[in-house]
Amino acid sequence: MSAEVLVIGGGPAGASAALHLARAGLHVTLCEQGPRLGGALHRQPDDPAQRIRVPRAQSQRWRALSTALEASSVQILCRHMFAGIEGGGTVLLEDRASGRLVTRRPAALVLALGAVERVTPLPGWQLPGVTTVGGLQVMMKSTGQAPDGDVLVAGSGPLLLALAAQMAALGKAPVAVLERSPKLVSPSVIASLITAPAYLREASHYLLALARAGALPQHGTWVRAISPRDGRLAVTIVDRHGRDRELVVDRVALHDGLLPNQNGTAAPSNGPFVVRAGDCREVLGGVAAMADGRHAAKAVLAHLGRSTEAEPSATRVLSRERRAQAAINALYDYSGADPAWLPDETVICRCEGRTLGQLRDLLASSDPVSAREIKLNGRFGMGACQGRFCAEWVAAFIAAQRDGEPPAVSEIIGSRWPVKPVPISAFVTLPPSRPSE
Repeated sequence: MSAEVLVIGGGPAGASAALHLARAGLHVTLCEQGPRLGGALHRQPDDPAQRIRVPRAQSQRWRALSTALEASSVQILCRHMFAGIEGGGTVLLEDRASGRLVTRRPAALVLALGAVERVTPLPGWQLPGVTTVGGLQVMMKSTGQAPDGDVLVAGSGPLLLALAAQMAALGKAPVAVLERSPKLVSPSVIASLITAPAYLREASHYLLALARAGALPQHGTWVRAISPRDGRLAVTIVDRHGRDRELVVDRVALHDGLLPNQNGTAAPSNGPFVVRAGDCREVLGGVAAMADGRHAAKAVLAHLGRSTEAEPSATRVLSRERRAQAAINALYDYSGADPAWLPDETVICRCEGRTLGQLRDLLASSDPVSAREIKLNGRFGMGACQGRFCAEWVAAFIAAQRDGEPPAVSEIIGSRWPVKPVPISAFVTLPPSRPSE
């Protein structure tokens, strides 16, 4: 049997890498933590009859890739969560169906973990009924249904348009879409996207759907605070003229861009060859992720001494998508809130309920406090997410308080294994024998 390659992540990058490695004759195992392949972008519904509408080209690309993958020799393990790589090179997986741990010692490991969603802390963001735009979209893709009640979508980025248009297509447009960026479009952006016209078509489709629903984005508008009121959410909104107004809704979806998911991806010196693919390496979207999966496969083949062919088409796709994403990102304002105006009661660490005021008190101590002590003594980043959602903001607020460069996020969260919470019962069932190969 050829040396095993383990691919983590069943989205476009992981599926593409696994398929190309299998076609080269390698024994490949593809692990996906969800019940089905697809990742966040191509999330498959619980009921195939309840599929929400997505751009045709997007669904066609995934259908072709997934069909080829199913016909290949790739071993597919769904409901298997990547829990990290220990110092000796063993890869730990949690089989969520059985509640057991599985270990592997592959010759190569492809990490296609996707992106993580950013949400800027603001008063009330931790309340029930407040979610991320991406989380709400995943729910809709899984159920084929829009959320009940009045929904406000706010933040910055193209994902706001996508979610709002999909809600409108289901007959439940948001009551408002608040886009922090004051820009709408510019000739320079359109010129930059000429080589990637699919983005222009997609944006036009979304805007047309929202215009029909009377829910076009309100630019230069953002959420100042959220508070509970009679079982609903009272949202304080700041318009582009700096004026406050209030809107009472049932749900708020927030989003401030995407970052590569690099949590726990550091490769041990004596472990397998590790390569990253897709949005966890560089956030460029689904088309680029498929091309990057091919690039990752080529790197693995070269490392294992297999003959490889040049991938000029993948290189061209990545260059084109990088230019397109740079043009798109220029339209949006991902800066979020200025820490200076956030009140002390603003929750920063949602898992532990730690507030900005408590962080300020720590930093005001007469004895200098290190970034690591902020976690160990202040319990920021100490909860279930282990800082995946708050460490970035803790670092930013430290920099704002001390008027300097922010500490590295790794200084706050440290190095962890496993990288995600795993039940102790799963460890109990782990046999003490040598890991499978």
